[in-house]
Amino acid sequence: MINTDQTLEKLEQLKLHGMAQAYQSTLTLPSHELPTIHELMAMAVDAEQLTRISQRTQMYLKISNLRYDAVLEQIQCSPARNLTRNQILTLTDCAFIQRAENIIITGATGCGKSYLACALGRQACALGYKTLYLGLNRFTEKLSLAKLDGSYIKLLNQLEKIPLIILDDFGLSPLENQVKIALLQVLEDRYGKRSTIITSQLPVNKWYQYINEPTLADAIMDRLSGSAHRFELKGESLRRKM
Repeated sequence: MINTDQTLEKLEQLKLHGMAQAYQSTLTLPSHELPTIHELMAMAVDAEQLTRISQRTQMYLKISNLRYDAVLEQIQCSPARNLTRNQILTLTDCAFIQRAENIIITGATGCGKSYLACALGRQACALGYKTLYLGLNRFTEKLSLAKLDGSYIKLLNQLEKIPLIILDDFGLSPLENQVKIALLQVLEDRYGKRSTIITSQLPVNKWYQYINEPTLADAIMDRLSGSAHRFELKGESLRRKM
């Protein structure tokens, strides 16, 4: 006679938690409702797959360090915000990451730039893409520390491999020359291979003035805007409304 408790224990030991839950749920069914062996196998495999996807998503969300726990369904779309639901829907499958396309989100403070970026980041995590959120100040700190402890090249190599990076608050504070060069290096490494989302209070036509170095500005803008989706958010501050 089969010992179901031992079977469940072995499934847990093998870390097949989804299969264990699916199998356990069938043990409570009356005999006339029991699935066939083929149905049970299909149910167990589906349950295990869903469990692993959920675990992967939670892990990716944890390491992404997203600023907001945002979801695309909660994004407010209206003409007043210069944002439509169709614009959002075109990005929900995250095919832009597969195509290594960038996203630029601009608008006044409080208009929801970071929230939209984080919602896209969360969607990417759910679909199996590692994501990293960095405010520009934190990005600068990482670069400075890496230069001090000799891990600068290692950091660049790590950033190159991440499918989606979100750089928030671009243009909020002046850029030192070494940060401009490092930003160009990161964008160069990722160009045509990975996606980057940048949010900024500055309109794109003022980024040249902000970077304040014609050669670097040309190179940075060329790698950012060539295949970029642009969102120019408008309207009152959502923080003020809340």
